[in-house]
Parts: sequence; C-alpha cells; structure tokens
Amino acid sequence: MDKFIKNFLSEMLSALNDLPKKEIKKAASILLTAHKNGNRLYVFGNGGSWAMASHWVSDFNKTIFSTLPANNKIARFQAIRIPSTHEELTAWANDVGYDMVFAGPLANHLKKDDVVIAISSSGSSPNVINAVKLARDRGAKVIGVSGFDGGQLNKLADAKLFVSTAKGEYEIVESVHSAILHLLTRYFRDHFHRLSK
Repeated sequence: MDKFIKNFLSEMLSALNDLPKKEIKKAASILLTAHKNGNRLYVFGNGGSWAMASHWVSDFNKTIFSTLPANNKIARFQAIRIPSTHEELTAWANDVGYDMVFAGPLANHLKKDDVVIAISSSGSSPNVINAVKLARDRGAKVIGVSGFDGGQLNKLADAKLFVSTAKGEYEIVESVHSAILHLLTRYFRDHFHRLSK
C-alpha cells in the first residue's frame, strides 16, 4: 500500500507540475473579460466531468464572492451547467440522441462572446465536441479541460487546460482538473476581494 500511495502521489505531482501555465493565464483572461462584459459561462461534461461542471458552477456563482462585504456592488459571474436539469438531459438523450445532450440545450441560450467550459478527460466525447463546435460557430470562447492526449477538444479550444497522461488515467486527470478549478476559484476570489476595498 505504501508503494501504491507513493506512486499515485508521484503521478499527481508530475501532472500538476506539467500543467500549461500560459493556458491557465489565458483561461483566466477569457473569464475576466466575460465577467466585465456580462457574458455567461456554460459548463458541461460527462460522468465525473458532469460532477466537476456542477462544482465549477457552484464555485464561480458563490464561493468566489463569499468573502465580499454584503453591500458590495461587484457583478457576479453568470455560470450555468448545461443542461440545467436531469429532465432536460434525458429528454434530449431519448428524443434526439445522447450526442446532442449539450449542444441542444446550449443552442437555446448561447450568444457571441459567451464562454463555454467543456470538460472531457479524453477530449473526444462526441456530445462535448458537438457543443464545442456550436460554440465556435456562434463566436463564443471555448475553455477546453481535457486529459490523456487532449483529443479534439484540445485542438478546438481557445484556452487548453490539458492534463497530459496515459490513456485511461481518469483518477489523475479528474484530480488535476479539480485543482485547476480551485486555483481559478481562489484567484478570482482574491481578485474581487481586492477590488471591494
């Protein structure tokens, strides 16, 4: 067990150290511009990435602003998980096809200069790629959060938050994706806290 723990932590540290810092800065810049201009953020992914999308929305809508004084006038992020309900997800999957569960709902809302945060460990999930292509066609910015070899998502994204691992290393990829989310959450929490003074 000791060896297993040591090896897992070593893989995690290696993946963290190899994160593309310039791309993280680019993602932060895209998000800050969206905030300044009142654009919305749409977040989605499958499985563990669906859970990460919900976590991202929670942190960007609430946690980032939790230390601000009650009377502050700083605008909030407008982060939305797509689709926003399980009913909508299953309706799209059943009536149209699972490859449209993100692009279908996204088409109802997405405007030019909004931001799409697409999360996919493989970077190759067809439903994620369909939504990203829609976003690019509509002039939205795409932050791609991927792993393994990055897949098509890494090629299509404006900011490429890519965790390079061997194929199938979901635990490492998803753990590092969580670290990226928390890094950005703390960055914006501190940023807005300074602005409120």
